[in-house]
Amino acid sequence: MSSLLHNAIRTPDGTILESRHRHDYRTHVDANGKEYMVDGGLDYVRRSAHGDEIDLCVYDDDSHSLIRKVLTWGTYGKDGDQPLTYILLKNMETDHIKACLDNVLGMYPQIRSAMQNELEFRNEV
Repeated sequence: MSSLLHNAIRTPDGTILESRHRHDYRTHVDANGKEYMVDGGLDYVRRSAHGDEIDLCVYDDDSHSLIRKVLTWGTYGKDGDQPLTYILLKNMETDHIKACLDNVLGMYPQIRSAMQNELEFRNEV
């Protein structure tokens, strides 16, 4: 069974709603007046069901070329003293990926695998 790496939708007006963690409930009132929502992070998929939203979910069995373009990692900077920002896997420094793999406990297995695949993609293992 595949595991979720990116839980998001695109609303008709082009807004992308992404849920990054469990109970990260995101909403948006679209230009069409309808309210859209997404929830669940990487633990479950819950969303509005108007039928005109576009599913942007990416799973660990999708191509790595797609995964590296959508998977984000939250970082507080090299020294941990910066505001939280999210960086795409494809834009992470190789040393940053290696440090995450070596030091982050409790990382989702599918994220760990995607980071390892990125190092292989870069021929940096």
